[in-house]
Amino acid sequence: MSEEVKYSHSADIPGLILSTARFAEFRFEPHYHLDCHIALVASGVQRQSFRGESLLLTRGAIQLMPAGEVHDGVANADESYTLQTFRLSPALLNGIGEEITGKHYFPSQAAVVLQDRRLADRLLNMHASLQQGKNDPITSETHVLELLESLFARLKQPVPQTIAGALSSQQLRLVREYVDAHLADKIVLEDLSGLVGLDRFRFLKLFKRTIGMTPHAWLLRMRLEKALELINSNRNMPITEIAHAVGFFDQSHFTRAFRDAYGVTPARF
Repeated sequence: MSEEVKYSHSADIPGLILSTARFAEFRFEPHYHLDCHIALVASGVQRQSFRGESLLLTRGAIQLMPAGEVHDGVANADESYTLQTFRLSPALLNGIGEEITGKHYFPSQAAVVLQDRRLADRLLNMHASLQQGKNDPITSETHVLELLESLFARLKQPVPQTIAGALSSQQLRLVREYVDAHLADKIVLEDLSGLVGLDRFRFLKLFKRTIGMTPHAWLLRMRLEKALELINSNRNMPITEIAHAVGFFDQSHFTRAFRDAYGVTPARF
């Protein structure tokens, strides 16, 4: 099997770099990073030396490697392995960490390996979705917030802050009016949370509790429902124009989302 490495820089999440690598003979010599790594082995086994100990990382393991920790890595028993990583810059980690934990700084973390197959599979799916780059910005932001919240909750240090309450009817009206007026535009979590004076994480938790859907799922449905209205009111309007009018910048993404929601493509509706 040939060795392969792919890096993706997220346009929606500054400071986030994703990588997928398939290694057989390549060896990571002792090294360190200036950013935080969240690493997952999707298949095979990586053997790693860290602080004088030998670790075997397999599927189901989640490694959190903070900046400055020296480690290496090589395939175990001459077999190939696939490694997927989230690289988070200090600025990104501190900013999101403050939102989730409610602290004014992100406490330093020691390197740790979590054995949690269910969470690891969730993170692998999230990684694939982000690396494909076909999400709208609000979906990508939600993925990253939920990624770190799930890790903090699992580590219990630092603990995610408890968010109580719900959004008011006035706050929901402001969000709905903004979305109606900007549906064709790029909408990010900060646009919506800022309307009601909240940070992104608090808004995400309160919105989901109040509505029963995450903001990105609700926004996606709004765009699809508005697309239905346009299809019904103007049967001659090109599908590409409809997609752009409701905020999809990629017709194939629009068609796929429409089919997932309604069971048919826009052209056959």
